Amino acid sequence: MTETAERRGTGRRPARPAPAPTAPARERGRRRLLDQARAYGFLLGGLVCFALFSWYPAVRAVVIAFQKYTPGSAPEWAGTANFTRVLHDPEFTAAWRNTLTFTLLALLLGFAVPFVLALVLNELRHAKAFFRVVVYLPVMIPPVVSALLWKWFYDPGAGLANEALRFLHLPTSDWSNGADTALVSLVIVATWANMGGTVLIYLAALQSIPGELYEAAELDGANLLQRVRHVTVPQTRFVILMLMLLQIIATMQVFTEPFVITGGGPENATVTVLYLIYKYAFLYNDFGGACALSVMLLVLLGAFSAVYLRLTRSEGDA
Repeated sequence: MTETAERRGTGRRPARPAPAPTAPARERGRRRLLDQARAYGFLLGGLVCFALFSWYPAVRAVVIAFQKYTPGSAPEWAGTANFTRVLHDPEFTAAWRNTLTFTLLALLLGFAVPFVLALVLNELRHAKAFFRVVVYLPVMIPPVVSALLWKWFYDPGAGLANEALRFLHLPTSDWSNGADTALVSLVIVATWANMGGTVLIYLAALQSIPGELYEAAELDGANLLQRVRHVTVPQTRFVILMLMLLQIIATMQVFTEPFVITGGGPENATVTVLYLIYKYAFLYNDFGGACALSVMLLVLLGAFSAVYLRLTRSEGDA
């Protein structure tokens, strides 16, 4: 009676113990844990690879930048001596000037050409797959092989470029052997070799634009250029901005074309920052100077990326 009265007075029922998990529930929980463990195991493999082959070398390079380091001998702390020596190197200014000029030329040429090609491929009605393969084909060629082919193509004597100019009765050029034309020649090579992936990314972005926007623009009397300006560019703005950032970072680290085609010449006209890093490390045996120059490039690209992303995000929020 007392217990019944207490129940009625409080209006609460006694708490019941939680039911024990059934066998199917335990089996599902065990499978879920196994799946998560397997997923983290695959992730751990990738993290280990990044740690060994990317993060550790980067951290090690920062440490060596402040040391006097020669393979086979104990490193000695050098402070900022490596940075001072690199800054007073006559090739330092030439390397940065050539790298910035290469980046600017690559933006003017290599950034516009893939976008135009993507627009053309997007408008094709026949043989789309064939032309996509043709555009992407240079990416599948190894970079060194591609550079060697262009080196023969640019040969002032028997190169195909000058042979074509002679056939058209036009003046020939020194191409990669001329101090005034070497850097532009390398920009053409880099644009041709790397634009395939960019074209496909642009093409995917173009195909995601709703067709109703183009139909509405046509009904308003917009021509092709107006449709590109007011529909295509705004709809692909995010892709354009991201690819521009990636291209600037990639072109600031150009190495294969100067190394294979020109060897940094003529007259240091194609010595880039990455090529100068190679010279410090493997020609001068100065790993401290090479790492100091690498840290400078890392800081510059990191600061530029942060400012660029900040500005583009602010514009997007506005």
